[in-house]
Amino acid sequence: MSGSYVQRFIFEGLDIRGAVVHLGDAWQQMQAGRDYQPTVAQLLGETAAVTALIAGQLKQPGRLTLQLRGNGPVQLLVMDCNELLQMRGMARSNPVVLAAPVPELLGAHQGGQLMMSLDMPEARQPYQSFVPMVGDSIAAIFEHYLEQSEQQPSRLFAACSQEAATCLFLQKLPEANHHDQDGWQRITQLAATVKPAELLELDTESLLSRLFHEDMSEHGIRLYDPRPVAYHCPEDRNKVADMIRSLGHADAETILAEHGEIVIRDDICNRDYHFSADDVAALFAVSEGKALH
Repeated sequence: MSGSYVQRFIFEGLDIRGAVVHLGDAWQQMQAGRDYQPTVAQLLGETAAVTALIAGQLKQPGRLTLQLRGNGPVQLLVMDCNELLQMRGMARSNPVVLAAPVPELLGAHQGGQLMMSLDMPEARQPYQSFVPMVGDSIAAIFEHYLEQSEQQPSRLFAACSQEAATCLFLQKLPEANHHDQDGWQRITQLAATVKPAELLELDTESLLSRLFHEDMSEHGIRLYDPRPVAYHCPEDRNKVADMIRSLGHADAETILAEHGEIVIRDDICNRDYHFSADDVAALFAVSEGKALH
């Protein structure tokens, strides 16, 4: 499956909700030209799948940014995604990263933090929360985060390959025990049998059927329409031009004198912006011309 989507579902007779995220083309585009080592790519891919899951809950325009930052061999995983499920992200790591436990890779025990930022157009500044990285996998770290933020028991299972990044999410809703005292325990035990290959290769209906066949027959499941996810990193030369203007004409000329051009690196989109002496002269001619009027 090459498509990218978030698909929600609910066990109607159990009051348990969930979602399946599958990133195919979006994940492949995010990796293109990056040469991530397998260990780094796996952490980033699982983070991407969980970011799409959480962003899928945005009810109004906004941008969700998730950062895992620490002092391990993988210093930074960053993902951002808007309410339209347009996403981008990157990892920063040592040149060589060997396989190791996830907390060690991320430096979780050396002050590593998970930062969540939500930027809404009507808010003066983004809402931010910082929590420690608790858990021995990306899924466990975010499971802990979701339980803390949503105050409901949650389970998360994630997998990643070069072709796809996926996750399965389950959450116990307040009325679950009234419907079936053992329902949550049974569903999560069945979910824990999921294999990475099943997460990566099966569509939502096939995956749920394989894991929860009896409960689907007995209690019924409502499957919502999938929402498409897209990799989105458009070129924004105007924004970079504004950055150069903010340096001031004299500082821009100093950089040109030293380097012959101004190069601005956009890490998250893996792109360099080049401004020649003529480009810079035109930039300041426009802005200074406006100032004169």
